[in-house]
Amino acid sequence: MAAGGDHSPDPGRRPGASRAPWPLWWSELAGTALLVGVGCSLVVVDFGAASPVAARLPDAALRRALTGFLFGGVGALIAVSRVGKVSGAHLNPVVTLAFWLEGRLRRGVAVGYVLAQLAGGVLGALPLRLWGAMGASAAYGATVAGPAGPWVAALGEAGATFCLVAGLFLFLGHPPLRRFTPALFPFLYALLVWAEAPLSGTSTNPARSLGPGLVSGELAGWWIYLLGPLAGTLAALGLRRAWPRARALEIRVAKVFHFDHDAYGIFTEKSAPSQRSASGQ
Repeated sequence: MAAGGDHSPDPGRRPGASRAPWPLWWSELAGTALLVGVGCSLVVVDFGAASPVAARLPDAALRRALTGFLFGGVGALIAVSRVGKVSGAHLNPVVTLAFWLEGRLRRGVAVGYVLAQLAGGVLGALPLRLWGAMGASAAYGATVAGPAGPWVAALGEAGATFCLVAGLFLFLGHPPLRRFTPALFPFLYALLVWAEAPLSGTSTNPARSLGPGLVSGELAGWWIYLLGPLAGTLAALGLRRAWPRARALEIRVAKVFHFDHDAYGIFTEKSAPSQRSASGQ
């Protein structure tokens, strides 16, 4: 059975299980910490003072694209790893929000996910201090508003997050694409960071911005990376509700990969479109 295939849930699934899914929350914390620690280290290496990458690739736009590709690649690797198998590799409060609003995740579980992601973002940022002066010169990978100002940065974050959530729905909602969902992230973030980073630094993730913001002292603008991603997520969900072709997409479970693994009975499956229509949903 393929790990990311569209098969029935494994025999270990426990529908309606009531015990607190601590392994999922711990897994989400660990995954988000890895994303922030490794991903922001890539930012430091590519843009910090005396960067060896800058010496070989002086074009800042190309380095942005490379950094976005590698950052997205980290997220993809986490998604296909054991961490992703256990928790679904949301790694982002607004991804959890989208799944919850889709009815794929219970509210209490979703709250635990968000708290774990925020904690993971902070814990993953602490080792960034080890980069010393090179890390400090790149604000330890913190996302800050560009010269156009905070509201333009928030608008940029909204647009980038809209692309993320809409892209997830597109891949997860099409059976032929579903198993390739992790492959979306490197290419999507290469494009987003290349195009949008001059406006906001391209976060799309409140947890990713929280940790480096605390470590670098650049937390005053964190509201940008909360408001913008929330607005982008709600816009993507609004489009899904309003556009018939988008409503037809089937988001089966609240996972990015390993769709058939659900030992805790947390991830619910959606009824077929015809059943939803018949029930008026």
